[in-house]
Amino acid sequence: MTTNVLVAFGTTNGSTAGIAETVADVLREEGLTVRTAPAATVEDVTEFDAVVVGGALYAGRWHKDARRFVRRHRSALRERPVWLFSSGPLDPSASERDIPPVPGVRRTVLRLDARDHVTFGGRLEEGAEGRIARMILRSGKGGDFRDFARIADWAKQVAADLTVGAGA
Repeated sequence: MTTNVLVAFGTTNGSTAGIAETVADVLREEGLTVRTAPAATVEDVTEFDAVVVGGALYAGRWHKDARRFVRRHRSALRERPVWLFSSGPLDPSASERDIPPVPGVRRTVLRLDARDHVTFGGRLEEGAEGRIARMILRSGKGGDFRDFARIADWAKQVAADLTVGAGA
């Protein structure tokens, strides 16, 4: 059975980290061993049987740490099951319909032969870093649009795919 899973993430203001922690918690509840880590801190993925990578979306691009992570570990990621998620829409759209990956993430899905990709809503609240984030907040478009029930359901499917795929 596949038991050792890495959940790596790229985030600036912590929203994607919260999603990654929720995914990891669900995987643990499903009996898997899980490590979460900021994508920029991961030096080696070969000790993991499977990898989940998440990145915040900024101006239609995945967070730079998530992009660099998949580029740096591309060969090893191709040798194990990989799931990807994005976080970003600052409205309820991600809970209302499937949002396809942005072009750069779509290419990553294809290059890694990822098992799945999903886009979750994001969070942007007072104190967020960055000039654009502050402009968005001033315009009244901030808030927390993460749907933790949907995130947990997706993580349960990842766990099911891992355990069924291993013949458990």
